[in-house]
Amino acid sequence: MPKVALPPLPISGLFAVSKPSGPTSMSVLEDIKQLVGNSRLFVEAKKLENRVGTQKRSRGKRWKDAIKIGQGGTLDPLADGVLVVGVGKGTKRLNEFLDCVKEYRTTALLGCETDSYDCDGARVRVAPWHHVTKEAVETMLAKFRGEINQAPPIFSALKMDGMPLYEYARKGIPLPRPIEKRQVTVHSLEIIDWKGSNHDFRWPEKAFTEEEKKAMEKALESVESDPLVQEQPEEDTEQPPSAFVLSMKVSGGTYVRSIVHDLGHALGSAAHVVTLTRSRQGRFTLDPECGEEDKGCVPWNVFKKALEDEGEPDEDGWKEWEREVIDRLEIVEGKQNGQ
Repeated sequence: MPKVALPPLPISGLFAVSKPSGPTSMSVLEDIKQLVGNSRLFVEAKKLENRVGTQKRSRGKRWKDAIKIGQGGTLDPLADGVLVVGVGKGTKRLNEFLDCVKEYRTTALLGCETDSYDCDGARVRVAPWHHVTKEAVETMLAKFRGEINQAPPIFSALKMDGMPLYEYARKGIPLPRPIEKRQVTVHSLEIIDWKGSNHDFRWPEKAFTEEEKKAMEKALESVESDPLVQEQPEEDTEQPPSAFVLSMKVSGGTYVRSIVHDLGHALGSAAHVVTLTRSRQGRFTLDPECGEEDKGCVPWNVFKKALEDEGEPDEDGWKEWEREVIDRLEIVEGKQNGQ
């Protein structure tokens, strides 16, 4: 890969990291900030020199408070994939990634609905799934393409009259009005892998108690005609429920988990998300070979390794993680701290 010509240092910019499943987006950002806040790529060399004594007195603690850093759209802990990071004046450009087109791959597991619409939640109800075929899914997907209206899960942090929706559900407080739906655009939606029962996914072990079900029903009874949570278990429980993988291209604000949840209902079953990958966010992608303007992601392991040991600089004075960022960096402005 040819070397990138850099403007006068330090610089502001945008790059993407390939977030792993597990940690929160905020914890990933905080880890990256430890490195960015001590790099001449983003901080004036003179400031770094003045910190040497301070770092010795603080027993080597990394300096990270003097750099401005942010991300362009949170990924849940379960999710992996593209997380756009802005540094310096690059943070002012992050809003454009909230409303941009995004691409996802997600694995749906049939027969079980959860409060969070994914496998990190608790089982709300189970439903028949044997009747659902690949062909049935392919046919039903047509109803979810184009402009659709989505309602977020009642167990979400979105607020209604100042109270998070999940508080209404947990405390059994009737919703004052229906949850507002948002119009989103599903540009493409395809099934790319029918796993059937050949997988290792299972429903969550944690399940709603009868009291929790009644509280949720109480919250919904004022806005839904039939809020009852009814279990419909299959008689044959030895075989793992069917799973399948969807690929989609959607507008900003689309709830991938809601698509899977609503699809499960439309199929006469239930479904929840067990894997979720954001493969593209605007021009940043896991597969940069797709377009000339595309930019790839820095693998998370590059940062993880550097947090343990940054290693020796190359002939140009850059550590391995810095070189990886430079190769994928979208420069917003040079000499960011000197203006």
